[in-house]
Amino acid sequence: MARLETDARIAVIGAGTMGAGIAQVAALAGHEVLLHDARGGAAAEAAERIRGQLAGLAAKGRLDSGLAQAAGARVSIADSLEALAPAALTIEAIVEQLEAKQALFRRLETILASDSLLASNTSSIPITAIGAALAHPGRLAGMHFFNPAPRMQLVEIVSGLDTDAATAATLHDTAAAWGKTPVHTRSTPGFIVNRVARPYYAEGLRLLLEQAGDPATLDHILRASGGFRMGPFELMDLIGHDVNFAVTCSVWNAFYQDPRFQPSLVQQELVDAGRLGRKTGQGFHDYRPQAQGPTPRLEAVRAAPADITLHGDSPAAQALADRLQARGITHRRAAAAPDQRIAGIGRAALYLTDGRTATRRAADNGQADTVLLDLALDFAQASCVAIAAARQAGADAIADAVGLLQAAGHEVARIGDVPGMLVMRTVAMLANEAADAVNQGVCTAQAVDQAMRLGVNYPLGPLEWADRLGAASIGTVLNHVAAAYGEDRYRLSPLIQHAIHSARPIHD
Repeated sequence: MARLETDARIAVIGAGTMGAGIAQVAALAGHEVLLHDARGGAAAEAAERIRGQLAGLAAKGRLDSGLAQAAGARVSIADSLEALAPAALTIEAIVEQLEAKQALFRRLETILASDSLLASNTSSIPITAIGAALAHPGRLAGMHFFNPAPRMQLVEIVSGLDTDAATAATLHDTAAAWGKTPVHTRSTPGFIVNRVARPYYAEGLRLLLEQAGDPATLDHILRASGGFRMGPFELMDLIGHDVNFAVTCSVWNAFYQDPRFQPSLVQQELVDAGRLGRKTGQGFHDYRPQAQGPTPRLEAVRAAPADITLHGDSPAAQALADRLQARGITHRRAAAAPDQRIAGIGRAALYLTDGRTATRRAADNGQADTVLLDLALDFAQASCVAIAAARQAGADAIADAVGLLQAAGHEVARIGDVPGMLVMRTVAMLANEAADAVNQGVCTAQAVDQAMRLGVNYPLGPLEWADRLGAASIGTVLNHVAAAYGEDRYRLSPLIQHAIHSARPIHD
């Protein structure tokens, strides 16, 4: 193993939230840590916070008190950059400005030993660009922790064009020895997580712009049906719209305004208004003291329809059958239907979305009373499902579809008739972006799935989800969405095309 041994000293520059968190991780792993900040007293304040947090963990029984005290004692203050000279690894966590990072590392090259390693915790600045200012860029790599560093498992190990393979390997194995899960990535815009996560925000924002639903309802669907820990709007509120919008703009500009990463006018307006989310009291949701919490708009309770036929054995149809049977609701089973409907309820037909709008699908099938069902992570467990109805559909048919899903124990949220709906479209775009990252050699398929599960708590890795649905289904959805909008934004990744044409999973 190439990891640094615990007798190697670790320097951390920048004593803010991220720097202090990284210092705590290294100290708990057994290293002496030198903490430096250009602002007088900031490093000492951070060291006290670290000791307080360690003591708090010990008081709650989450950490042995002796280990907590020892780790706290291993953090010392470096009053100058020169005091960092003994460090075997120096990690910077300063302001996200290229020139500032370049100047810092140039200075460190004159102080540190020639075999001392350099790492940047940058979340968006290319490691290649930082290293371009150095005499020996081979010893520089990215070591991108996620906030809060002591709790979040993922660390992106970022190699620039000049990063030595041995440098990246040592940082990877050191992060693993610190109890983290490191993944290798090339230095491209957004690395893995900040690149692949863009569709999670972008598709929600697009649906909001098209008035398909309000933030509370869209958030609820992605949590209760999609299995995501937070919806996109509450997550953007938590991150801060100034930060999230800036990252989106950075990635968009870095990819030369690729429409896939296009920023949203909706979020721009919030930034212009100073409604930055939780930290200002208002964002998509209202966090002021007297405000009521966000409430999703759910369909009123309908009677269970008398005439229910479930078609085929797809996961959605099977889950509906099991849930209806458990609740004693009478229904019939039938073979798969030529038009791929999941259920027939009187005159109404219920289909899983394939990327077409319900209105287009109704026209294509000659079935006016068409209702679409959005994707769920697990239809057997989902507490809420989303539907969209064709413009041609009658009110009674829509009510029957709602009644069927409610009789199966689901909450039902109706959204506007947009291509691909919400969960399906979001998952397909996440998988597509992850596939492009792999296809372009940014990381492996295993790394991207691991990164998205651990870095942003997705219920499945995007490519794992694509393999579960089948690459052909992802392709069908995105091709239909692309046709509806006529935009290059929804173009299909070559890697997914290869999986379709080879009839082999992406993880093969």
